Amino acid sequence: MALKNINPTKTQAWKQLTDHFEDIKDTHLKEFFSTHPNRAEDFTLAVDDLTLDYSKNRINQTTLDLLVALANESELTDAIEKYFSGDIINSTEQRAVLHTALRDASDREIMIDNANIKPAIKQTLDKMQVFSEKVISGQWKGYTGKAITDIVNIGIGGSDLGPDMVVTALQYYKNHLNTHFVSNVDGDHVSEIIKNLNPETTLFVVVSKTFTTQETLSNATTIKEWFLNTASEEDIAKHFVAVSTNLAAISEFGIDTDNVFPMWNWVGGRFSLWSAVGLSISLSVGFQNFKSLLEGASEMDTHFKNTPFQENIPVLLALISVWYNNFFDCETEAILPYSQYLSKLPSYLQQAIMESNGKSVDRDGKSINYQTGTIIWGSTGTNMQHAFMQLVHQGTKVIPTDFIGFETSLYGLEDHHKKLLANYYAQTEALAFGKTKEEVHLDLKFNNQTSQINTLLPFKVFEGNKPSNTITFQKLTPKSLGKLIAMYEHKLFVQGIIWNVFSYDQFGVELGKELAHKYYN
Repeated sequence: MALKNINPTKTQAWKQLTDHFEDIKDTHLKEFFSTHPNRAEDFTLAVDDLTLDYSKNRINQTTLDLLVALANESELTDAIEKYFSGDIINSTEQRAVLHTALRDASDREIMIDNANIKPAIKQTLDKMQVFSEKVISGQWKGYTGKAITDIVNIGIGGSDLGPDMVVTALQYYKNHLNTHFVSNVDGDHVSEIIKNLNPETTLFVVVSKTFTTQETLSNATTIKEWFLNTASEEDIAKHFVAVSTNLAAISEFGIDTDNVFPMWNWVGGRFSLWSAVGLSISLSVGFQNFKSLLEGASEMDTHFKNTPFQENIPVLLALISVWYNNFFDCETEAILPYSQYLSKLPSYLQQAIMESNGKSVDRDGKSINYQTGTIIWGSTGTNMQHAFMQLVHQGTKVIPTDFIGFETSLYGLEDHHKKLLANYYAQTEALAFGKTKEEVHLDLKFNNQTSQINTLLPFKVFEGNKPSNTITFQKLTPKSLGKLIAMYEHKLFVQGIIWNVFSYDQFGVELGKELAHKYYN
């Protein structure tokens, strides 16, 4: 059965939220904290190594109760059941949405077209493990008998952003292989990647479900021609593997069909890093770390599927986001990881969230008269504190913000990490509580700037009342990264259910491609 068509603005909860918003829209976070002494504790959730502090949001218990009521009226429980069981919730493309099945290690059967898909998933994982271990160990040889030193992932969109983000995030766990990513059809991009590579020791992973994607095929063909300058056609089999479904096109390209890893139409591209699309991850950090990534995501799946909404981290994040988007009219959300390893996470989440929920028609095909997808952006701390945080602190816009941090550093430079975490927590406090005129006045007086008080005072006031979530893990590991990514996957799913849109198609990317073909021809 398809997802139900429920206009959120017609629900009783939405009407009550509208009235409630008028009551609390001007309430400052200082007041929320002063009238609720245990607020920080009451509005914090801990699940294993993950803690979510959502106390610095412009909400109270009534807000939360009404948002949960909205989720219930939107039939979220029914939608979650369909999401995990393989119902056709991507109705416009007649597909199930089962990236969660890729990391489900249980014995539970998941049926698609009257067949259990779990054996095929396990078979693919086993093949990834065998292949990865051959390449990493040096057992897999290039055409001159040398071991592989470099991996090049050729793909675009979900076939690039996910693996690239994870490989960057898990650099600490990487082995000796050098991993590169080619995505843009810009010829300068591919030229820069291959100019320092040795064809004798480079393995190319071509990722394209249909093996017809313009950018991927253009780059793969250019690389193949470069490779054949020094190698023969029969050598392609030792240096090119594919993640695809189009065996005929792969064979014509010259790739040995034994070196093909499957993709399935019940996995959307932007959620595919858990599949064979993650082969470059497995090659870069080893299969056991890739497996830990899956395990972390699976733990988040279990939490999301089984936890009451009031204590459910992805559900609460989604509902709070709806609150800002649809009642405060906030158009953007900032993702701010306090780890340089996560420098590519904001870009990855841009695709995941904006391609999913950037929709203007509902599940009945009718135009929507309320806001849907939020604009996602961000960067790493503390870099961004010296860049765009001026606008977040003192600008005219309210920008809900997710701060992501880790209690323990990987290399153990404790002084560095103490400074990093001090900034991490200080930023959330500064955004929430700001600095009053009275506090600025005292500061200026204390610093012997009495003569400048009248001039400087208005420029040094921080209004505060800027909302944020604090998402803290114990340590950046493959498992904690898996949890983090899955958390955002489920958040966007819940948002799509509330907004009554189909989150898993992306027809919005097609028109530009069609016109590009016209201009190219």
